[in-house]
This record gives sequence, C-alpha cells and structure tokens, in this order.
Amino acid sequence: MILSDRDIKKALRAKRIIVKPKPNLEEQLGSSSLDLRLGNKFRVFKHRKKAFVDPLDPKTIEGMTDEITVSAKEPYVIHPNEFVLATTMEWVEWADDIAARVDGRSSLGRLGLVIHSTAGHVDAGWAGTLTLELRNIGMVPILLYPKMRICQLVFEQLSSPAEQPYTKKPGAKYARQSSVTESALSKEKIK
Repeated sequence: MILSDRDIKKALRAKRIIVKPKPNLEEQLGSSSLDLRLGNKFRVFKHRKKAFVDPLDPKTIEGMTDEITVSAKEPYVIHPNEFVLATTMEWVEWADDIAARVDGRSSLGRLGLVIHSTAGHVDAGWAGTLTLELRNIGMVPILLYPKMRICQLVFEQLSSPAEQPYTKKPGAKYARQSSVTESALSKEKIK
C-alpha cells in the first residue's frame, strides 16, 4: 500500500520516517510522495585507459570517479549523455515495515534528466543519504543546483516488518552512507 500525504505526515510525526534536515512540507510533500533535494557532492567518472570494468575486482572500481563538491550557488553542469553519481541533501530513514521507491520529478524528466539507472527500490529499514544515478538523455546541458528538488520518494507499507531490515543485514554495503558512494559490487562474493 502506497502512503498518502496524510500517512507520510503521520509517519514523520511518529518518527517512523525521519528526514534530516526537516522537510518543508508545503514545498516537498506531494499527494503520495516526498521530494528530496540535491546535495552538493558528485562523483564524476574519469576517462580511463582500461577497456573494461571488472565489477568483482575492486582495483578496477576504485579510483573510477573523482568527487566534486560544488558551492551552494554553483551549479553542476551535466552534459548530454553524461552519467554521474550524486547524493541527496537529506538523510532519510524509516521503520522496518516501510520501503520506498525513488523516482524522478516530471519537470526534470521533461528536460531529459534521469534520476536512477536501475536502483529505484530502497529497502525496509533504510538509513542514510541516497546516491542518485543521474544521466542527461537530453540534447543540451542541464544545470543542477544544490538544494533543488531532484527526486521523490514514494513510501510503501509492508504487510509485516522485514525479518532482516537493510541496516541490520550483515554486509549491507550502503547502510548509513552519508555521501555519494561508488559501486561496492566488488564486496559481493560469488559462490
């Protein structure tokens, strides 16, 4: 079941959903979603001499990106066909019986900005900032400003609490992340 605006407000008051800094509900709350804002840190992919990335070899993943920090009034320019990682300004966490989907905002989508490549689901019991997988599929560069509303969370009530919420799961690679985070796929083991 998707939470409505009144359900989201109730969950915020009960601290079943926590957002820091506290959201401006007049601006950020939709009828069934909560907008999050863009942080000021990005991870930009470097051009490499290697012809491939081995996701199971940490040496090919480490150093693939440079972290860029922009000031509050300085935009990050995402060029056509560019892919960068970004972070939300807000730290978010929720109860073990709530999950969420992160999605783009229509106004930015109409400019060609895609918010996530594949990772739109956020597990029950999540805590941390969200890393966004931004891509400009449009024809012109787009200026992205820190603190602009960049994505929306749609919360879903689970039928029962998760037996193993994300932050309590052994080996949860991104639990409690506080900045933009590169792929940690090399930490997984193939059996």
